[in-house]
Amino acid sequence: MNNSIEKGKTAAITSYILIIGVFIAMSMNSENKNSFASFHIRQALGLSITFISLGLIISNFDSPMISISMWVFLSVLWTYGIFSAINGETKPIPLLGNYFQKWFSNIS
Repeated sequence: MNNSIEKGKTAAITSYILIIGVFIAMSMNSENKNSFASFHIRQALGLSITFISLGLIISNFDSPMISISMWVFLSVLWTYGIFSAINGETKPIPLLGNYFQKWFSNIS
């Protein structure tokens, strides 16, 4: 199991680098599927889509308070996710992580 985590760690960490990192990690993981990397790719993809969706919705409000709240919320989740990948853990991101695993289950 540890060997599997070490092999997938680079792709897992890469997936958290904005949306482009998700696509790079997906291509890194396409040849030899790694369950650890796949887990984090699903988490990072979900975070990226959440970021874009919330950004589009919140951009309609001209409130710095709402914008700052979104940035803090997503930054905390992103930090949780990337540190989970660095530490070799497969802990879902709080609140949304289990949904991301379900919704993007076809990504392996």
